[in-house]
Amino acid sequence: MNVKLLLFSLLLIAPFAIKAQSVEISASEPDAKIIVDGQPLGTGNLKIKVPKNSCVDVKVQKSGFLKYEQTFCNKKGMADPPRKQFFDMKKDDAEEASIKTDQANIDFSIEVNKKQDPTDVWKRVNQIVTDYFDAIEVADKETSYLRTAWSIQTFMQNTIRTRLIIKLAKSDPLTYKVKLVSEYSGSALTSVKADELFHDWDRVLRKYQNVISDFTTRLGNQ
Repeated sequence: MNVKLLLFSLLLIAPFAIKAQSVEISASEPDAKIIVDGQPLGTGNLKIKVPKNSCVDVKVQKSGFLKYEQTFCNKKGMADPPRKQFFDMKKDDAEEASIKTDQANIDFSIEVNKKQDPTDVWKRVNQIVTDYFDAIEVADKETSYLRTAWSIQTFMQNTIRTRLIIKLAKSDPLTYKVKLVSEYSGSALTSVKADELFHDWDRVLRKYQNVISDFTTRLGNQ
């Protein structure tokens, strides 16, 4: 009798036992990479298995688009993974607001046109800077050194900070070194003071793309 009761109980439980679940992953971008637990397994569309009592991490990525990540778990007491998961990918707003350039984070030498009055040059330097930046952090006319405060802009998945550094390269001929510093954090709403979270970016926001050329045009021998 006990054996029959045990068998009957097992039959009742069996249909509810945890088993591997399938999830069909698809993305609006057919060439988007689908990465499962760190391994690139396909593009655009992929069916994955979520083993019983486990979780699977899925990332969907494409250059120029926002990154997507979702974890699917197949564990007792947790909601079952969906049979299908569609990722409607959006353009990376930080990339759309910027351009790729070789002018970021590099010192550019600007030789001042000898026809310009030396007493007006530093004033003109400040005018160019304030055309692009709201706040100057350091400005020392005696040493010809200027540094703006960080200008920060946050995006859906990124934070960009930008500043300009100008220093005297040599006095004869009068030459300045101009550096447009452009850095990214890879996360939204990063504090501008969190230096350890920012890294050099090989892009600059579009509103700063003409800084170097303006210095060359308005100060140099152009």
